[in-house]
Amino acid sequence: MTNFYKKGITVLELLVVLAVLGIIFSIILPQFSKMRENQVLKSGVQDILSSLSKARSQTLASLNSLNYGVHFEADKIIIFTGTGFTGGAAGNEIINIITPATISNVALGAGSPASGDVFFNRLSGSPNTNGTVTISTTNYSKIITIWATGVVNVD
Repeated sequence: MTNFYKKGITVLELLVVLAVLGIIFSIILPQFSKMRENQVLKSGVQDILSSLSKARSQTLASLNSLNYGVHFEADKIIIFTGTGFTGGAAGNEIINIITPATISNVALGAGSPASGDVFFNRLSGSPNTNGTVTISTTNYSKIITIWATGVVNVD
């Protein structure tokens, strides 16, 4: 008697399974990449918002009787003390932006489009200048607006 039931899989079945998996991965992987990029952008926006909030609240609390401000560069945010940014100062707090997110445009007063500073007044908490900060990735961007009252919002 011959056994018609053979155990195992054929090469054709294996190729079909690999082809189906290849199609599924080619659809799903780009979506994960865009989702990660969007999460990195959201993280960068939150870093900017929290830095501005921290600088403003420390100024209003008169912490160490100083003004606090935020300096923006393409790949980092720096919280500084005083009314002007000094690179490398001991009191500076550096927050790095995770790549691929970058600060692509800073439109605060008459500053350069690549970097800029804003500091807060001790009695009112209002910024010395108002304007926008744009953070972007390859496919997404967000504009953060700093109003004259010190209120910050995201568009």
